[in-house]
Amino acid sequence: MERQDGTTEALTDQLTVDQLAARAGVTVRTIRFYSTRGLLPPPTIGPRRVGRYGPEHLSRLALIEELQNQGMTLAAIERYLQRLPDDISAHDLAIHRAVVASWTPDTVDETTRGQLQSRVGRELTDDDLDRLEAMSVLAGTDDPDVFRVDPAMLQLGVRLLDVPISQEAILAAREVMLEHTRSAARELSRLFKREVWDPYREQESDPERLERMKSLSAHMQPMVVQALVTTFQRSMKEELREAFPQESAPQPDAEPEPAAPGRGPAPR
Repeated sequence: MERQDGTTEALTDQLTVDQLAARAGVTVRTIRFYSTRGLLPPPTIGPRRVGRYGPEHLSRLALIEELQNQGMTLAAIERYLQRLPDDISAHDLAIHRAVVASWTPDTVDETTRGQLQSRVGRELTDDDLDRLEAMSVLAGTDDPDVFRVDPAMLQLGVRLLDVPISQEAILAAREVMLEHTRSAARELSRLFKREVWDPYREQESDPERLERMKSLSAHMQPMVVQALVTTFQRSMKEELREAFPQESAPQPDAEPEPAAPGRGPAPR
């Protein structure tokens, strides 16, 4: 079965509005409303003038959901999406969603196997579930048909199921990323404490202003995460150029530049 998870550009537009709504977990009315507001691009018009949707629409709906989870109003979400380029890929939308998801505390959803398969748009074999559990994407419960799922990691984990790389290599890459991101987080925390918090605490006696300064670290988290994503993308490009100097090495998608998306007609 060809994947329709909204995070791969190999998928052509082939979802009807009803299928898109079911896959994204929203109503058809919501999709049409978002389209009239310019939050979703127009669908591809297929036979019988039926609109067809693809990975970009799924990724945009997922990003909108994350922004709403942050408490953003629809007007604020519109302004956020207007800063994205017209031709932003489903891959870059997935990166934006991952950044936004990192702003909130970790959450875990409980879902049945059937609900999980509907959510990712594909059948999941027992081997698939075992691999997802090994990647810490999900965990079993006392009920063999119910799983505890990390929503921030789900789509990435499902995409990795079809990557022609051994499970051992994927887990090794995961350990490398965990090791270095933890190290970066540790050093940044130490830097903030040494250069910002400690000097401020020594000079400031007002308890309310101290509390406001303590909350600064939480407000800075989205900026730090975005900086890490951007830095990693650039570093990966440089490493690929060095590793494959005479070959056409696969390159990560270019970083999006601000632009205002066009407004499309409402889908059928």
